[in-house]
Amino acid sequence: MWQLVKLPLHRRILRRTQLIQHTYVYSSLHTSQRTLSLATCALLLSACAQFPTIGPSHKEVEEATSAPAAAGVIQLVNVDEAVARKLLDGKKSRLFSEALGDIRLPQLIGPGDSIEVNIWEAPPATLFGGGGIDVRAPSSSRATTLPEQVVNREGLISVPFAGRIQASGKSAQSLEADIAQRLKGKANQPEVLVRIVRNASSTATVVGEVQNSLRLPLTPSGERVLDAIAAAGGVKQAVSKVTVQLTRERQFHSLPLDTIIRDPAQNVLLRPGDVVTASYQPLSFTALGATGKNEEIAFETQGISLAQALARAGGLIDSRSDAQAVFIFRFEPVAALDWPRQPVASTPDGMVPVVYRMNVKDPSSFFAMQSFPISNKDILYVSNAPIAEFQKFLNVVFSITYPVLNTIQLTK
Repeated sequence: MWQLVKLPLHRRILRRTQLIQHTYVYSSLHTSQRTLSLATCALLLSACAQFPTIGPSHKEVEEATSAPAAAGVIQLVNVDEAVARKLLDGKKSRLFSEALGDIRLPQLIGPGDSIEVNIWEAPPATLFGGGGIDVRAPSSSRATTLPEQVVNREGLISVPFAGRIQASGKSAQSLEADIAQRLKGKANQPEVLVRIVRNASSTATVVGEVQNSLRLPLTPSGERVLDAIAAAGGVKQAVSKVTVQLTRERQFHSLPLDTIIRDPAQNVLLRPGDVVTASYQPLSFTALGATGKNEEIAFETQGISLAQALARAGGLIDSRSDAQAVFIFRFEPVAALDWPRQPVASTPDGMVPVVYRMNVKDPSSFFAMQSFPISNKDILYVSNAPIAEFQKFLNVVFSITYPVLNTIQLTK
């Protein structure tokens, strides 16, 4: 200020005027910067609250399953080898060879069957003497063929001079012996031959996804499951997508058709009254989140593991996925596992909502993945990694701050 004192009056007035102008411009610039900064902060806060995301993060899933409001509702289970093995054992279907056996039974006569009875007498024929000579037998023996007859509802047939005889539930050889015994003392050394002309009682039924549903007559040679399917013209769908259910009396068992073809022991003998049902079951799971593709993915009736499911979903996206947050959302039966959260709440149909968590950063998890079975309608979800969320935040920051900085530079 001492320099201003020495200046002339007009120079001092000019200098003060310039200082006031500079102060006003600086103040105006500072105000605009502050306004822009405040606007920038408001935009960033708004953007942070509305980040686009593929779904819940690892932390959000944990919070949802541990929140008081969800107590006893959602089970969070960390998958290891023991859990995977227990689930796999619970989902294995009982094999036909174990549940039904493969014992060959004699063919028995039943109501509705048509049979033919042939009777031979040694000479001199005293009872059926009017019969013709059988050229296949010794010249002195005579054969009589009775008219074909149907076994009635009570399982009986009629034989002249022998009366009504129980035929149902007997083999042809057993019925022959019974008729011969009834004729003993009436016919001269009788010999009897019984032939089943039409089999109406020893049949199996084939229905479902086959070309032609039918009743398959069973013969003494022994028809099997694949014989029945072949007689029906084969299945309409791909073999890998068909399940075969065999119903016998009051029990039924199911196996993938692929398993029956690959394992001959499961191609068991059929019994009278069996029902073979070929069912088309389009199984699928849904892949969501940071996987190679987000879509519904079909799989075969024999099932797939979690490792195969991840591969079919395109694997984890390296730049986005959280390898510690691979989740499977599923409804399980109450008895499936020993649930970590008590009490266990279930849906009206007795199913427990459960989230399985797999940490694929752990090398040992790859062994558990090979055993963990995928079920129909599973949801496979992979969360975004925290760094991916931070990267999105930075993108939003830069997209907003760059225009602001350019505006400030232009203002200067």
